Amino acid sequence: MEHWDRGLLKPAQLRFAESHLARPALVSDMSWGQVDTRVLRVRTRDGDVVVKAAGPGNHHIGREITGNEEIGARLAAQDRAGRLVASDRAANALIVRYQPGVLAEGTVAELSPAFHRQAGEVLREIHAAGSRIDDDVEARATARALAWFDEPHRIDPSAARRARALLERWRPGPVEVVPTHGDWQPRNWLADGDRLRVIDLGRFAHRPRLTDFARLAAQQWRTDPALERAFLDGYGDDPRERDLWRIERLREAVGTAAWAFRVGDTAFEQQGHRMIAEALDAFD
Repeated sequence: MEHWDRGLLKPAQLRFAESHLARPALVSDMSWGQVDTRVLRVRTRDGDVVVKAAGPGNHHIGREITGNEEIGARLAAQDRAGRLVASDRAANALIVRYQPGVLAEGTVAELSPAFHRQAGEVLREIHAAGSRIDDDVEARATARALAWFDEPHRIDPSAARRARALLERWRPGPVEVVPTHGDWQPRNWLADGDRLRVIDLGRFAHRPRLTDFARLAAQQWRTDPALERAFLDGYGDDPRERDLWRIERLREAVGTAAWAFRVGDTAFEQQGHRMIAEALDAFD
């Protein structure tokens, strides 16, 4: 007989979920499908929750657990995120309260200056949760970007050579890091009427503040500069120091193109190639 999870969870993940949920019933599978992360909306006696789980090689769930432990309560207290119900690092699974709303991506909210202003305000709250100086974060980020060149990709050879050379020459000093979302863009914002809610802390880490600006700058802000102005009004300042911003854009571009090729997302891969060209132009 088919179980309530329809076989989408591993046995340890199923046991974890059932130990915390009363009379669970699967409402929908909200997974993206590009990686092995499962995102399940589940109805329980105590209300709807989201169960997230992934295989042992997937590090996003661990990051999301950490993000919920560090900033989740802060966001939930402001009615910006679902409260963490339970987590199990060994099972690579967690449960959060379900939030109302629809993904902002593809709706009027995606290109709404008012919504981007709100996104700036919420991001400021995330970044305000703490700060410290990190001597090595920039070197680690650059090493990860360089590692993409050793994997299969379709980056133009001349662009790859120049990007590699620029990254290899980058010699950063210590930088301030804060809690960052890691994927701050409309696909991770819920629009509940005119209210923005936050989802998916699977790329949570302590990084320079400007890293959370990169995906918007490569996408929505190119469509309408008013979105960027509104976001900065909400955020309160602009942390994008020139040299670090140029390198961050280049690292983001290389990672986008190579990762998209790995998962077979042709449209996103083309965006990555465009991002590389624009990032390299910034060094001219």
